[in-house]
Amino acid sequence: MAQKDALMDFDEALRRYEPVLGFEVHVELATKTKMFSDAPNFFGGEPNTNVTPVDLGLPGSLPVVNEQAVRYSIQLGLALGCSIAESSRFARKNYYYPDNPKNYQISQYDEPIAYEGEVEVELADGTIFQVPIERAHMEEDAGKLTHVGGATGRIQGAEYSLVDYNRAGVPLVEIVTKPIFGTEERAPELGAAYVQVIRDLVRALGVSEARMERGNLRCDANISLRPRGQEKLGTRTETKNVNSFRAVERAIRYEIQRQAAILADGGTITQETRHWHEDTGRTSAGRPKSDADDYRYFPEPDLLPVVPDPAVIEELRASLPEAPVARRRRLKGDWGFTDLEFQDVVNGGLLDELEGTVAAGAAPQAARKWWTGEISRVANTQDAAAGDLVSPQHVAELIALVESGDLTDRLARQVLEGVIAGEGSPAAVVESRGLKVVSDDSALTAAVDEALAAQPDVLAKIKDGKVQAAGAIIGAVMKAMKGQADAARVRELVLERAQQS
Repeated sequence: MAQKDALMDFDEALRRYEPVLGFEVHVELATKTKMFSDAPNFFGGEPNTNVTPVDLGLPGSLPVVNEQAVRYSIQLGLALGCSIAESSRFARKNYYYPDNPKNYQISQYDEPIAYEGEVEVELADGTIFQVPIERAHMEEDAGKLTHVGGATGRIQGAEYSLVDYNRAGVPLVEIVTKPIFGTEERAPELGAAYVQVIRDLVRALGVSEARMERGNLRCDANISLRPRGQEKLGTRTETKNVNSFRAVERAIRYEIQRQAAILADGGTITQETRHWHEDTGRTSAGRPKSDADDYRYFPEPDLLPVVPDPAVIEELRASLPEAPVARRRRLKGDWGFTDLEFQDVVNGGLLDELEGTVAAGAAPQAARKWWTGEISRVANTQDAAAGDLVSPQHVAELIALVESGDLTDRLARQVLEGVIAGEGSPAAVVESRGLKVVSDDSALTAAVDEALAAQPDVLAKIKDGKVQAAGAIIGAVMKAMKGQADAARVRELVLERAQQS
């Protein structure tokens, strides 16, 4: 087992050093086919089935640019506040790795499709940071390696590795920031918030599913420290493929503490990639970070420059959705949520689901309760995304059934279980499972009378004014009715019938 890194106290690290951040966020585009071939582009296929000779780099195969991927890239560039290049060019980025079958990656180097932008990021307390964007360029994704036989799932200690080329050639946009200064103790929080803004933005555009757990959106976090008062930037590390907002925040904090301890001890930082380990909350060394010269970039000889029609750019500009920060402010105000309530929704990645549920007629607080409560609990149990389990329309229908008195919360949870299991809409599940609340007073009265007769001592206490004793009768009635009764109405009937007996 690798020796644990020495860490400096976070506050002490910030007293001595200034953190400088940078991010490279990779966004897989949701096109029907890949970047340079007609192979299908979808998640979860059998290994090595979504491939063509182009994806595998077989002799004689030639790439063809995916027009929709270019349109999506321009849309994203515009949404990032970038200028769109009149002409941009693909380049070959040469390196060997088993998941890269051509031994080069088609990317963009000195002529990206989009450049010089800015993104507004709002932190939980309303603080605004302007994150400068250097470029957003198009490229193709690599395949996926699975390391078998080791304890960690990484190449170190593995017996062998399997490669799946289904992802090879999937269209990507890589968004590269300029160095971000002035974050200070907010650096970890800003990192998570920035990635969240990018996630929300690409989802709003409809250009990517942006699901971090599937690798649709991946963040490489660059962190460096420089002594207070020093102009020269410190040596940076690049923590690769961090796959959750919380992990981004934790990885940045860890690297600040790790680097500060090394520098304070007179050591030097190695420019390298780092791997984030969610289980231990640590990073570990990857490989020395190559400079651009090591990749031997040169223009891709098999592809012409991309020269977008100015009219198309303006058409795409006109179609841009509301900016994520502005949308959040509007929704928070419309829904009347507190900061904490709204942050729970945002942290759960449930903004779209909640907005859809409210649009379908549900009250905002009821929608928040179900999405952040029972639905999220089931999603965590099943290791799934909450939005994949049930639709906003079905949640709104479930809430309506509760508010009309047709379901109690307890029955509604059973109905939700049936909806998630694929048994149909909430109304269909209520019908098929017979879960509707019994509202017939004659049936409830009969059950109350039977329960009172079975517990004469409790009846006597109620008649003596000890109304808290009614709980035992209410419980017996609810059990007899299999939970399909309104507890408030049962309580009314218990007190009423007790005094009449």
